[in-house]
Amino acid sequence: MQNWNRTSLIVGALAGITAALLSMGANTQSSFAIVLYAASALPILIAGLGWGNAAAIAAIAAASVTAAGLASPYFALLILVVTLIPAGWLSHLANLARPASEIGGPEGALAWYPLSDILSHLAGLVTVGMIIVGYIVGYDSSVSDLMVDMLIEAVKAQEPLYDPDAAAIAQLKAMFTLALPLVQGAVWVMMLFSAYYLATRIVQMSGRSMRPREDIPSTLRMHRNAIFLFLGGLVLAFIGGAPAAIGALVCGTFGAGFLLSGFASFHYRTRGRAWRLPVLWIAYLSVFVFTLPALFFLLFGLTDTRRTIAVTPTGKS
Repeated sequence: MQNWNRTSLIVGALAGITAALLSMGANTQSSFAIVLYAASALPILIAGLGWGNAAAIAAIAAASVTAAGLASPYFALLILVVTLIPAGWLSHLANLARPASEIGGPEGALAWYPLSDILSHLAGLVTVGMIIVGYIVGYDSSVSDLMVDMLIEAVKAQEPLYDPDAAAIAQLKAMFTLALPLVQGAVWVMMLFSAYYLATRIVQMSGRSMRPREDIPSTLRMHRNAIFLFLGGLVLAFIGGAPAAIGALVCGTFGAGFLLSGFASFHYRTRGRAWRLPVLWIAYLSVFVFTLPALFFLLFGLTDTRRTIAVTPTGKS
């Protein structure tokens, strides 16, 4: 839905300026930087979901120009590939629909682009965006090595007797080289999907939503083909060098997709249970505090892959 009119272009331009200012604010508020960077996707998503592709394109263009003028073209390029383009593309996919009869559905109904494919696209976009950023900034193992050195110095300041040997430090640096892109990719996918979810709710409350409200626990799954990409990343992670870093990134981005779908599946399977609420709280707290239980939900997501297509009567959402 293009909607190339004055209103959509103005809305898009205002959304883009807001997104650029939020991104720039992240540079001055380091404690909330990742939240502000993710929040900068929200205006783009709202514009695209509520006013169509024209508003999303105008928002991306306005954000890029604003960031380039107030900060630098370099900064504008970075937010373009990791935030603006993914947000605009997600809004485009979410508004895609076709006659349900084309896929064996009822006449006079619309079939909407599956949420499973939207989540898979998000993982792929974040992967490509971060590879581009890594190439631009010249990412290599020295970044993670510096972090390890800073961590060791901080521990030594607290415990003067702490003196790890060279082999232990080398092993820790090798682990951080893979852990850093994995965690960054996973966190960014989850943050952008959270922004997408919030944007859909805002647009639905405003009455401008083109897409019907979906039951997330029953529809949020990853495409089954994403399993092969996840496994491919796992293989690359053992090769070493730049391929290993890319493999770790793929594991992080697509793993985050499976983790989100695993939580959704868990929500769906526990519906109607008297013990559901305390168990959900324990599950989220255990993942937040200990991290390791996340593997359980990751496996949940890997074993429950399907495409659920929302169908609505023509002209209704």
